[in-house]
Amino acid sequence: MNNNPLIPESKLPALGTTIFTQMSALAQQHQAINLSQGFPDFDGPRYLQERLAYHVAQGANQYAPMTGVPALREAIAGKTAELYGYQPDVNSEITVTAGATEALYAAITALVRRGDEVICFDPSYDSYAPAVALAAASYVVLRCSRHIFASTGGNLPPP
Repeated sequence: MNNNPLIPESKLPALGTTIFTQMSALAQQHQAINLSQGFPDFDGPRYLQERLAYHVAQGANQYAPMTGVPALREAIAGKTAELYGYQPDVNSEITVTAGATEALYAAITALVRRGDEVICFDPSYDSYAPAVALAAASYVVLRCSRHIFASTGGNLPPP
């Protein structure tokens, strides 16, 4: 427990560090290549650097709307229609996030309510449990075979 009023108490005290923190420390300790995350040792493609520089010079460097830049959402809707034959509504069915972890967190916190039970296949991405915990829901692990990523309801713990 923390007695300092300037330091808030964690909502997730029992979760510890992520697997990425642990793997990064181990890779550094053993001077190994860290394959747990994307750590490229090269710059992005020149054409992409030039496009980014161009748009920054044009003033496209301000905060975007919370759901994403309209032109990007429209392009995503167009590509979705082209690939899947479905035209999503750019204002109610497309949200642009800063990455997969943010998207997963947003989806979990939007759909999961206090007291809900979330069943998650394991092994799983380690951001699911903290998001479910922050939503004040129960996180139930459904373990899968280590040889075949499959499971049956028989692996569920009793209610």
